[in-house]
Amino acid sequence: MVDSKNKVSSIFIRNRIGLVLSIIFSICIFIKQANALSHEWVGVPKSEYGEQLWDRQSIKRNEDGSVRVLSKYIPKTKSEITKDILYTMDINCFEKSFRDVDVSIDEVNSNFNDLADWQDPNGDVLILGVIGQVCRVAN
Repeated sequence: MVDSKNKVSSIFIRNRIGLVLSIIFSICIFIKQANALSHEWVGVPKSEYGEQLWDRQSIKRNEDGSVRVLSKYIPKTKSEITKDILYTMDINCFEKSFRDVDVSIDEVNSNFNDLADWQDPNGDVLILGVIGQVCRVAN
């Protein structure tokens, strides 16, 4: 009789510990997602194709001296196909070049590619606007 009480007590304690750990894990995920969604979007001058915003709170300096920032492109014409696009950009302020290390339509499904090639903005006023503003704030 004593053994069955100990078994029931042991199972009860394990279930309680599992429940507590599940709750803590869920809260941590919620907090991470809540923090990831707080932004301070800054717009650059619009173009005929749409607008580009960058997040002032996301600026960080990379080990190579470049700057990483989250950017959002909002096309002028929206449809099911053309949605807001999020870019995580590395910016080389000295060479005025950039590389998109992540492109997605939401922040949850990111797939970083730190080996992306550096590119010239090629006169794109939206990208040039982001580079100019981010470099002024970062330096």
